[in-house]
Amino acid sequence: MLGAIIGDVAGSIYEFHPVKNKNFPLFVENKYFNKDGELTLGYFSAGSRFTDDTVMSVAVCKALLDCDGDYSNLRENVIKNMKAFGERYPYAGYGVKFSQWLRSSSAEPYNSFGNGSAMRVSPVAYFAKSLDEVKTLSRMVTDVTHNHPEGIKGAEAAAVCIWLALRGKNKEEIKKYVEENYYNLDFDYDDLVKNYKFDETCQGSVPQSIYSFLISNSFEDCLKTAISMGGDADTMATVAGGIAEAFYGLPKDLETQIFDYLTDDLAEVVERFCLYKKEKDNEKR
Repeated sequence: MLGAIIGDVAGSIYEFHPVKNKNFPLFVENKYFNKDGELTLGYFSAGSRFTDDTVMSVAVCKALLDCDGDYSNLRENVIKNMKAFGERYPYAGYGVKFSQWLRSSSAEPYNSFGNGSAMRVSPVAYFAKSLDEVKTLSRMVTDVTHNHPEGIKGAEAAAVCIWLALRGKNKEEIKKYVEENYYNLDFDYDDLVKNYKFDETCQGSVPQSIYSFLISNSFEDCLKTAISMGGDADTMATVAGGIAEAFYGLPKDLETQIFDYLTDDLAEVVERFCLYKKEKDNEKR
């Protein structure tokens, strides 16, 4: 999940200011929130920050952690946490319909196929014990808002890629599974850089995000590849970064540095997740 958050922060300043090359820094210094979670005047200036991708990934992660292995109430926990974190961070950059859902007293889904479903799903792969459970948990954290088939598919594809990468599958195997079950990945990078446009749908951005991972040669290169396509940069780097972390691991400097961009309550959940992941890794040994 840290890889997804790093991708979000790295892509944040390029979402509406596309860059069509890889010659840019991952982080541009400028704090948007102080450590008390208060909005600062710098929020609307040009600097790296976490966005709704991070806030909702953390909300999903907390819901999974709070379930403690019993996912019978996962949907309810996801709704509760997304609304709570959404209220705490109302200016994180949510889409119009999702923002309305956050503010509404209703918890009904609204048939979305936006890539918001894929941006928040990365924690699922670390809690699931099987490929089938990845798909089940992915649907449960997704269809509370994004119950359109394309919204469900986009989240599931992203989560499955992470799960496969965590289990040592190579890129050819991951690509084959995605193409057989989700999307055609027959892209050309140069063509995407030249012609790809901003697209907030799952079907119009998740395949390109997965492709960014497949043609990358490192974690950082994966993020820069996704961002350089000039689309929905923060979300594409979030999706690609989640897969890249599982495949490459994280550069230590970025793993440490990303906490400088998180408020205390977000960092607390991420630290709980890191502890959970470490405990699970020790059990495998």
